[in-house]
Formats: sequence, structure tokens, C-alpha cells
Amino acid sequence: MIIGSTCVDIIINIDHLPKTEENIHPSSQSLALGGCAYNVASMVKQFGVPVTLISPVGTGFYGEFVAKELEKNGFPVAVHVPGQENGCCYCLVEAGGERTFMSYHGAEYTFRKEWMTPFDKYSYDMVYVCGLEIEEPTGLDLIEYLESHPERELFYAPGPRGIRIGKEKMERIYALHPILHINELESKELSGCTSAEDAAEKLCFLTGNTVIVTLGENGTYCRERSGIAYTVPGIPTAVVDTIGAGDSHIGAVMASLSLGNSLRKSIHIANTAASAVVGVKGASLTEKEFREMSRCWGQKVF
Repeated sequence: MIIGSTCVDIIINIDHLPKTEENIHPSSQSLALGGCAYNVASMVKQFGVPVTLISPVGTGFYGEFVAKELEKNGFPVAVHVPGQENGCCYCLVEAGGERTFMSYHGAEYTFRKEWMTPFDKYSYDMVYVCGLEIEEPTGLDLIEYLESHPERELFYAPGPRGIRIGKEKMERIYALHPILHINELESKELSGCTSAEDAAEKLCFLTGNTVIVTLGENGTYCRERSGIAYTVPGIPTAVVDTIGAGDSHIGAVMASLSLGNSLRKSIHIANTAASAVVGVKGASLTEKEFREMSRCWGQKVF
């Protein structure tokens, strides 16, 4: 079960971020389906793993675009939010591939506990949520829903605004013993430590579960709940943009684990998937790109 946002990514390619009063000309712009939850669900689906995406869809141009693209990509719209516009995300991509986000939040970031309960008739072994949704006022509804299903393995990605989430919410999330998925900077901000290794150790103690820290081209550092720690090497690639890299990584980890692979192998597979995503424009791989990527690690694609 993937719970979270789906929005329209407005991808604007620029040479560099503009300064105050500077006039620059983007080299290109495009629209694409995005949002953390959609990106994760899309990657899981490409592995052939059954997945449910619970993502509210609002009104307006962006809402219409999201609803149409979700249906086109095999994700029935789970929740329609009448009278509230869907938001979008402006993705400023610099020449080196690094991205800066400006997110306008709309209906896709509002949640009610009752929206998820109709799906309780199905069995889920894993559930994903992102900190962007938890940060919102309706994040409490998400937490209460997660608390009502402690049997599900929770994968939690606090995201770049994780440190802005209130103490009470964070404590309640940590009490659910989530597997944390964070990048190196996020690990340091959340823990107050100066290295990814120390951060993972501290966060592992706080959550009582595994911590996965992505290190970009340097791979991924993992501290399992058992105390075992290791680094899985990265996969070299020419970077086009880094949109969706983290989302694709956690989606691949979840899908691979669901297929019965070990965590270490799943992280290797996820490193390969994330490397493929940063090598293309946007946050998703086409079916052809996914199949080409899967040959790198020999995983059967259904």
C-alpha cells in the first residue's frame, strides 16, 4: 500500500538557478506525472508486484491531468476531492542535473482516515508514507491509520522537510518502528550527527528498525535492526536529472523484498534502478528502459 501525493511535475531545464532580478531563458520545459507516492508506486508496479496507490486527486487543470495519466498508467483513482484544486511541483533542473523543487500543495496533500479504511478488506505486507504528507495538518489522520495496522511493515521517507515535522508526530511515527529511507543530508539533519554512519546508528536506536541512507554516486549505507552495517556500491551513470531518484530507490527496495530477495540484494537492485532514473529525464522509466535496467541484475521481470 502506497499512501501519498500525485501531482504534475513542471520540469524546467535551466543553466543555473536565477538570482534576484536576473533574467534567464530555460532551455526546455515539460509536464509529467510526479509526486513521491506515485513515483514509488510506479516503480513497484514495474517489478510486477501487486500495489495499491491511495492518492487524493483534486480539481482544475492539474487534477484533470493527474486523473487521466493515473488511469492511463494503470492506477485507478482511489479518492476524488471535489471543490479543491490539485497542486503541482515546479522542478528546476540545472545543467549538472541537480534539481530544486517549488511545490504548490493542493488536494493531493490532504488525507482522511476514512479514505484508507475501504482497503482494509485487502491484505498488505508493506505500507509507504512520506514526510511531506505527515507534515500537513491532516498528517495526524495518516498516523492514526498507520497505528491501527501495526502488523504492516512501515517504510517511511521523511524527505527534505523531515526536520520541520513536529516532535509529537515524529515520536508517534518512530513508535511504529518504521524502516527509514533517507539521503545523507537528511540523516544528519534528523540525527544531529556529522556522518551517515553515526546518524544511521542513532536513528536505528530511535526507531528500533533498519535505516537506509542513500549516498548518491557513492551507493547506499544500511544499518539493519540486527546491528549489521554495510555499504552497497553505487552504479556509475551520466546524470540527466535527479528527479525521483530517492522515490525510485525505496520503491525498488520494497518490490525486491516482496519478491523474496535479501535486503542487501534489494539495495543493490535499488541502486541500479535509481541510477537508471537519474540517467533519463523525469522521475519514471519507460517499460523498455526498465527492462534494459533489469538485465543489469538478472531479476526476472513479470
